[in-house]
Order: sequence, then structure tokens, then C-alpha cells
Amino acid sequence: MHSSAHTNYRNRIVGAVCEGHGVSRFRLMPTSTQAAALSQHCGQARYVWNLAVEQHNYWRRGGRSAPSYLEQARQLTDARAASDWLRAGSQMVQQQALRDFSQAMSNYFAGTHRRPSWRKAGRDEGFRIVSLRAGHVRRLSRKVGAVRIPKVGWVRFRWSRRPPYAKSYRVTLDRSKRWHIAFASVPATIPSPQNGRIVGIDRGVVVSIALSTGTLSHAPAASPAEARRLLKLQRRISRAKPGSKRRERIKNAIARMLARQVDRRRDWIEKATTALARSFDIIRVEDLRVRDMTRSARGTKQRPGVGVRRKASLNRRILASGWGQLVRRLQEKAPGRVEKVRAAYTSQTCHSCGHVAAESRKSQAVFKCVACGHTANADINAARNIAAGHAVTARGGQPVGGPANREPHHATSPVNC
Repeated sequence: MHSSAHTNYRNRIVGAVCEGHGVSRFRLMPTSTQAAALSQHCGQARYVWNLAVEQHNYWRRGGRSAPSYLEQARQLTDARAASDWLRAGSQMVQQQALRDFSQAMSNYFAGTHRRPSWRKAGRDEGFRIVSLRAGHVRRLSRKVGAVRIPKVGWVRFRWSRRPPYAKSYRVTLDRSKRWHIAFASVPATIPSPQNGRIVGIDRGVVVSIALSTGTLSHAPAASPAEARRLLKLQRRISRAKPGSKRRERIKNAIARMLARQVDRRRDWIEKATTALARSFDIIRVEDLRVRDMTRSARGTKQRPGVGVRRKASLNRRILASGWGQLVRRLQEKAPGRVEKVRAAYTSQTCHSCGHVAAESRKSQAVFKCVACGHTANADINAARNIAAGHAVTARGGQPVGGPANREPHHATSPVNC
């Protein structure tokens, strides 16, 4: 390529971050030196965050108010003057940690989030950069781009798609030691097909999702070989000496295996929810409180729980099916088109005649109505009840209200609709 043509090509792709919309997470590919600098940014952001948490923990009702963001920012300036370690880092990274904490406290007082807590090394690794300009992101080749990070320089990332328009981004390190960059942007929603079709979704652990159209879909699970290797690694780490290099190697190997499973499940959810949002006007799901359903049954020392191991196994299977993430992505992709239906008795109600009886559920997969003899797949029968918007009472009547919440949000394995 001639130098003039190469210059024109670079001029076209520099600033591509100002175009396009969509998913904004990319895989970073730092060198070992850059990874060390990124880790230092993470450590300093976590240190500042934890200091802010400690300050607010001292606050008591009726006493002096906890320091605001502006006051903490002034204290950060004094701390950077007194500490060589903080002064060597990026002031923007440290200030944004304080801004994130201030926003977290606002969310807590608004009742939308839990109270911000301590961040732990190895688990909460990340920092945020603002004031992103078009020239700070550029494309180097067909599959490689680069982003400018303060105090680190140009760091390469995998150009899997065009980055969206954004004014800030967040760099994170997951437990499998993979670096990612996420540009802060609102993904474009999927328009309604305007076909008048309504679908009901029944979520389960044996069948991850069953549609009222008759489609069954399973979340990807670990293969038998992967399950055996994971069990082998877990046994090894139980015998490894705490703090040893061998334990760290085994821990990283386990994290990589679990990360692959999470990636598969996330990919399945994205494809499934995209297909649903493109195919149906209204999507109805059960109104399930997944967080409460997956709580531990351990109990307390005074009142120990029963069936703890069985409940723990069920919790793992529910989380592995991605119940919560499935609905969240649907709400994000199809805002205003996702309706939540009361879950009570949807699996015990005959879709054909409306009779409610626990005896009709012959097994996990078989439903045979004791009143009319209608036979169907139990999950599909429940999905059809959900699609109809039925939330029957214990006596078999219709609910007092209509379908539950209609909540606008955004939406996402291969599902044949």
C-alpha cells in the first residue's frame, strides 16, 4: 500500500468510535507492561473507593453528614500530594472512582440498589475513563483496534465490530485474567415486527425456556469431559497450600473453565432474546423473583435449614439457566413489549379447559388434565397459559387484575420462533 493511500485509510478509521450503536464490550490485548499499568489503575481506583466506603461507614443518623463528592475530591488532592503511589497514577481514574461511589450512594438512597460495599482485589478489578474523544480510538487493521488509556498509552483491542458512539469507557479484568473494555452507550432497541403475535415463555431447569409456539431450548452446559476436569481441579485446589503458586495456577485454570461456560450462556441468551424480539409483538414471562428463589437454605445456627445441599443444587441449575439475565435482556431489546404474568398455578392449569389440579402434572415433562384428558408437554402447556395472560387463583378463577407489570427495558441461543 502506498503511503498516501495508507494515510487516507488511517484518516477514515481514526474516530470511528463516533459512529454506530450496539453492544460495546471488546476484548483488550495489552502487553505485559501495559497489563501491569492497568492493574495499578485498578488497585488505585479500588483503594479510593474503599476509603470512601470507610468514611460513610462512620456516619450515624443525627450526627455530622458524610463527606460529599466535592469534599472527597479535595481530600483526594491532599492524599495525592502526600502519597507517591497515588500521585504516580491517573487523577482521572481516581476521581471517577469517587464519582462512581457518589452515584452508588444516590442509587442506594433512591431505593433502586443496595448499599455500596467494599471492593476486593481479584474480584472487583476495573476503572472508568471519561472525556473520550474521537481520536482516542483508532483502527489498526481489519481485526485490531487501539484505544488511548491515560498513563498507559495505546492499548490494542479486538475489533470484532464498530465501536459505538461514547463519551466514556470502563476497563475491567475478570477472574480468568482477561481484560475487557466497555464503551458506555445505550444499545439500539429492536423494532416491533408489527405482526400481532404473542408468545409466552416458561423458564425451567431441565428445559431452560419453553415457548408457547412449541419450541424448547436448552442453555449450553458443560460437557462431561469439562465437568470431570472441573471436579479434578476443585479437588486439587482443596489440597493446595494457601498462598502458593500452585494454588494460584489451579485457581486460574478453574476461572478460565467457568468463564467459557459463562460466555456460552451469554451468547445463547443474546441470540435467543434477539430472535424473540424480532419475531413477536408481545412477550410474556412469569413474574419470578429469581434473587429470592436462589437464596441459600442454610438457615442460622439456632435454626439450621433442611435440604441445604438439595436447595444449593437447585440454585446452581437456576442460575446456569440464566433466568434473570434472559428477562433483563428481553426488556432492554424490546422495551414496552415485555409483560410479566403472575406465576401461580401456570404449570397446574389445563390450557384447553382451564381446570386447575396438581394431579394433572404427571411428571416433569408430561401434563394430562384430570378433567378433560388433554395431554401435552408440561412446559409448553405452562407457556401457553403465560401467553394467554392467565394467572389463575387457587380455585381456578381468573385474577382480579390483568397481566402484571409492563416494564420497558432492553432484550437477547438459537431459538426457532
